[in-house]
Order: sequence, then structure tokens, then C-alpha cells
Amino acid sequence: MPNQIPADSVGLVTPQTHRFTAPLLLACGRTLDEYELVYETYGQLNAAKSNAVLICHALSGHHHAAGYHSMDDKRPGWWDAYIGPGKPIDTNRFFVVALNNLGGCHGSTGPRSINPATGKAWGADFPMIRVRDWVASQARLADVLGIDVWAAVIGGSLGGMQVMRWALDFPQRIRHAVVIASAMKLSAQNIAFNEAARKAIVSDPNFFDGDYLAHNTIPKNGLAVARMIGHITYLSDYAMGEKFGRDLRSGSFELGSDEPVEFQIESYLRYQGDSFANTFDANSYIRITKALDYFDLAREYNDDPVLAFKQTQAKFLVISFSTDWRFAPERSHEIVNALVGANRAVTYAEIESKHGHDAFLLPDERYQQVFGRYLAGVKI
Repeated sequence: MPNQIPADSVGLVTPQTHRFTAPLLLACGRTLDEYELVYETYGQLNAAKSNAVLICHALSGHHHAAGYHSMDDKRPGWWDAYIGPGKPIDTNRFFVVALNNLGGCHGSTGPRSINPATGKAWGADFPMIRVRDWVASQARLADVLGIDVWAAVIGGSLGGMQVMRWALDFPQRIRHAVVIASAMKLSAQNIAFNEAARKAIVSDPNFFDGDYLAHNTIPKNGLAVARMIGHITYLSDYAMGEKFGRDLRSGSFELGSDEPVEFQIESYLRYQGDSFANTFDANSYIRITKALDYFDLAREYNDDPVLAFKQTQAKFLVISFSTDWRFAPERSHEIVNALVGANRAVTYAEIESKHGHDAFLLPDERYQQVFGRYLAGVKI
């Protein structure tokens, strides 16, 4: 709980919900006849409506990107280090919009929501979602807010994929695209990690083919293992070693000791897994990781990323992190090279960091400088 709200915080914020009644045709061929999006805003929209910034979240993210919901909050929003007065995404200049994507489990319509056709939770029947569906729904939210053109669309990891899709699908509605720790498509290794995580979930006896809500249970063990698999890939070897090493939580290697040995890293991963299982929906996890797997920016452009980026009009900032092996700097190099080939304006920075993929969420002086200076040059 904060003793007092920090001066560089957006302060106390309240989520908002908008209900859409115009049907949304999804990439899978199914239609959502109606749906809700939960979002938060920070800062003020100027009279010209030219200072709006959209934040696209990653796999386990949501609409609460900055500030506090109450004075009892133990921590602020997930990107509070980068959103607020004087921070890189400066709310003294920008009107910031952060939402929870369709198919999520933090308020926007998803598998836990009631299906109007049945009066019961969607559960396993909720449609598969693609990145382009998120972008289409975000564009409708922009319409509701009266935003014709975003000054910038910003996202890390899966959020960066949404940014690139925005630049392709709505080239005239985005002036700057900030793509952080992302890729134009997942590697086979990344897809393999996602499939292993999904397998852990569907193998849980409480999964019930995705209809666990009807059985008044959740596949807690499967979700916990899925989170553990994912969490391992977000950290660097250095970060895990520095934080935990081979420290023991209990037990002993002394000869004659029969007490089982438990390492600190084991305890930490179990805690992360159990916490996640209590807050995230299994069907949402499956759909969001599938959206990650299916994303391929150049698929519809003869697998030519240069041709794909020729459809864009935005200026790009691309950022990677040296120890990120889930979305390695090489993946960002591919984005930059394609943008250069398409003759598009692009700024690139590789940040030295010891924190792996999670580095895009954490405070870092060099990262904050690069990010902040670029956004300071965005005209509003």
C-alpha cells in the first residue's frame, strides 16, 4: 500500500467499460454479436485529439498499466515505471489509453463472460482470437473515444505484434509505432514452449475439455505449470543465478540427512505458478498463446516482410534487450532490416540488460532515456 501517491504517478484511476453492439467478424470466421472492452485512460485528450497513445499489452497483461485503483493497492499498474508525469510516456503531454484485449480474463469479453445465446459462460466455446481481431476491436474503441489518429501505438512482446498489425491494417491512423522486444513471427522454439504450456493445462484432470467452470473447478495445477514454463523463458540465466543461485530453501546436503532438498528457485517458481493460477483463466491462456503462435506479419505478402512494411506510413522505434532469448535481438534486427528495405523511417536501440525478456517491463536508465527521448520528439 503506498503511504502516499508518488508525484510522478498518474494517481488513482478507475477502469471504464464500453459495450459494443455492432457485430465483430473474427479472423476465424465466427462473429461476436456484442462484446465489452475494459480500459483505463491517463492524462487529458487535447482539443485537436492529436495526443492519444495506445498501450497494447502482452500475454498476461491487462488494462491496469499505471497508477493505483485504491490506496490499499500493494503495487501500481504493470507499466507504471514508464507511464506518468515526466516519464517516457509522459501524461503531461499524452492522453494514454490501455485496455484489456478480447479473450482475456480481466473484464473484457472472454471465456469467463456470459454468452448471450446460452446465458452461461462461454468457456471452451469462446472463439479463437487473432492479433488482427484485437486491433480491429481497438480501432472501434478509438472511434468511441473520438480518436482518428494515434500519436503512437506502443507495445512490448505480444503487444509489439499488435503495434505492427496496427501499422499494416490502419496505416493512416497511426503516426508512430513503438515495437519493444517483439518479432514478426514466433520461432519454432517459441511455439514449442507455448504448446508445452498448453499441454500442461489440457492434461489437468480438472480441465474438462475447457468446460471446467460448468464443473465448478479450475485446472489449477496445469495453469501453474504453464506459468512456470513461461516464467523460465522470460528470465535470463544471469537473472536467475543472481537472484537465487543454488541457494536452499530447506533441506541439507549433509551426509546422513534425509530431509528433502528444496532450492529457492523451485519455491519461487511454484509461488509464481500458484499465484497465476488463482488469477488467470485457462481458456484465455490457450487462446492468447495461440494468437501468438498464429501471428505472421508477412504471411499475406508472399512471406516478404519488406512488401508488408511498404503498406505502412508510421515512423518506427524498435527496441530489443541483449539477454532476451525469448524474443532475441536478432528478431528485432529482422524488423529493422525489413523497414529499411521498405524505405520506412526507423530508429533502433539494443539495450544492455541482465534481465532477459522481462527487461521491457523493468526500470532501466538507458531504456528510459531512449524511449523518453524518442517520444519527446513526437509532435502533438
